[in-house]
Amino acid sequence: MILHVPKVLSEAQVSEFRRRLAQADWVDGRITAGHQSTLAKHNLQLPEANPLARELSAAVLAALERNSLFFAAALPRYIFPPLFNCYRSGNGFRNHIDNAIRYDCSNAPARPVRTDLSVTLFLSAPEEYDGGELVIEGAAGLHRVKLPAGDLMLYPATSVHRVEPIARGERLASFFWLQSMVRDLGERQLLFDLDQTIQKLSRERPDLSAMIELTGVYHNLLRRWTEV
Repeated sequence: MILHVPKVLSEAQVSEFRRRLAQADWVDGRITAGHQSTLAKHNLQLPEANPLARELSAAVLAALERNSLFFAAALPRYIFPPLFNCYRSGNGFRNHIDNAIRYDCSNAPARPVRTDLSVTLFLSAPEEYDGGELVIEGAAGLHRVKLPAGDLMLYPATSVHRVEPIARGERLASFFWLQSMVRDLGERQLLFDLDQTIQKLSRERPDLSAMIELTGVYHNLLRRWTEV
């Protein structure tokens, strides 16, 4: 599943994030890279323990809780605390696959999080920079992604992906991973498709008696496939 989720953050929230990040103490982005990714990754990042990173991370998590499309697609069990990066002229991140396990150290003991899905939340408008596209290799070919500020892209952490080098400007984003309640990608896709169909029918045919049965099918499949 590769899904564009619009308007996760409002324009006012994006402006506030940008104002705060303009004064951020950025460090080498390779602090969170695995052995292979260290060779491919060239950007800046806020350390996980940075107070600003933690404050903005909490704001992103709160926004995600209010977004029904994100929840329907991801069915999140654990969300790794969102991180923040900055790509400037010449920066990029060559082809890589995200680590299978990340350790959330925000509380003790550290919690392992299986990375079923990766997320990029854009904080810079597309016209503010040249290059910097998120390129994801999917079953249908390459997806070249450059979203409006406040929108996010949800995609399998198993996919090969990269960030094209920046030719002009600056690209700010939040990025993170999550462990889904439904581990299997195909099962999660079926549940999402069924959920979206139910919502469409409920808008077009609210009097349809079969809606109860169809909703029951969704929840019975969710019970069968969920890991809690």
